[in-house]
Amino acid sequence: MYYVNQDQINQRLEFMDWLVGTIPESLENKLESESVIQFLAQERILHLALESVTDIGSYLIDGFLMRDASSYEDIIEILHGEKVFPSHLLEPLLNLVKMRKKLVQEYFHLDRNDVHPLLFELPNVLSEFSISILNYLKHELNT
Repeated sequence: MYYVNQDQINQRLEFMDWLVGTIPESLENKLESESVIQFLAQERILHLALESVTDIGSYLIDGFLMRDASSYEDIIEILHGEKVFPSHLLEPLLNLVKMRKKLVQEYFHLDRNDVHPLLFELPNVLSEFSISILNYLKHELNT
């Protein structure tokens, strides 16, 4: 019998759904003086998205006793190997989690002149990821 912390997973899925709703506003053209704030908001959205995805992945890995992850990228690869989400999400999810080091440790080197291209596809990626997680839980836990 598996113990999967569905409450924590559901909290993060709900948060991710809320986060997806903030992306369009972060992409709206703002006045020149507001662009720095806009870029900082976009960076935070990316950061929170990747943390949510990896948190959910960690709960699934722990709960279903999958092999231990050695990195953030490994969390995504393990979930992909276990067929938690469809293959076409692998690349954008890996691109998302690979941003962690830049967002958390090398933030002073980030280019704040252009919107990160991942933000444009992130709503669809996160929405499909959420649906995949719920379907996986339903299938694996027979609920």
